[in-house]
Amino acid sequence: MDMKVYLLRRLFQGLLTLLLVSLVIFGILRVAPGDVVDLIVTGGDGSGLGVSSQKKDELRATLGLDRSLLRQYGEWGWDMASLHWGESLFTGRSVWDDFLLKLPVTLQLSLMGLFIAVVLGVPLGVAAALRQDTWVDYVVRIFALGGVSLPHFWLATLLLLAGVRYFTWSPPLGYESVIDAPWRNFTQFIWPALVLGYSGAGLLSRMTRSTVLEVMRQEYIRTAWAKGLQPAAVVQRHILRNALLPVITVVGIAFAALVSGSVVLEQVFVLPGVGLFLLEAVKFRDYNVVQPIIVFFAAWVVLVNLTVDVLYTWLNPRVRHG
Repeated sequence: MDMKVYLLRRLFQGLLTLLLVSLVIFGILRVAPGDVVDLIVTGGDGSGLGVSSQKKDELRATLGLDRSLLRQYGEWGWDMASLHWGESLFTGRSVWDDFLLKLPVTLQLSLMGLFIAVVLGVPLGVAAALRQDTWVDYVVRIFALGGVSLPHFWLATLLLLAGVRYFTWSPPLGYESVIDAPWRNFTQFIWPALVLGYSGAGLLSRMTRSTVLEVMRQEYIRTAWAKGLQPAAVVQRHILRNALLPVITVVGIAFAALVSGSVVLEQVFVLPGVGLFLLEAVKFRDYNVVQPIIVFFAAWVVLVNLTVDVLYTWLNPRVRHG
């Protein structure tokens, strides 16, 4: 299939996915129990329970919540497409401006987590494959199993509790800009990045081990060994060059997962990123914040997967999309 046709088809599939995601999140927020107007007038603490129904209806009309669901969805969809995400129902601030302010925090945490995942996962996976069924292989497999099975929030909580209980230490919480305080910024991000990167490293090490073992069983690898080539040359020129191509796909998927996985860690380590922004908005049922951020996470996954597919095709011309 022609590459342009393939890209157009994937873009159409991606847009259809985003449309379905937007419909689902819009519907869930509207049918979930509770009323955002009640939360606004009570301040979330019950302090305004005496507000009259008329005042609530006026506020609902001001926020546009009295309109039909179809009209609300149409207006929201148009605003999303034009990058005008409206104002927060609680703070009155521009959602788009706040999103751009918090996005660098999430991207920094995700990129640091991805770097740790690649630096740990790929070499460990190669080592496990080259030392198959030895103690090295068993240790790496246990490491990988923990990475893919242990939840982020549990590891983060365990890190905090263990540090305080046994070492009277806790990682610095809060946020300092990397421009204003580089070292302080690094100490704030390294611990959540390690937790985030551990899960990615587990996935990458398992995938790398499997692909290296598959390549090592090929005829041309046995031929290279039979020719008497140096082990380092066989591993670098023949095994790794062919085995690491599929890993690229997993790296892309891991990056997409790390961005969405940072939501809980931003809450635990008090990092003012998009994830913390989303959790606070969910708490107060702030439709104007929750809806676009969920669609953003979905769009990020779609974009990363498309980029990975294109990159994989470019690196391996033998791939043809049917």
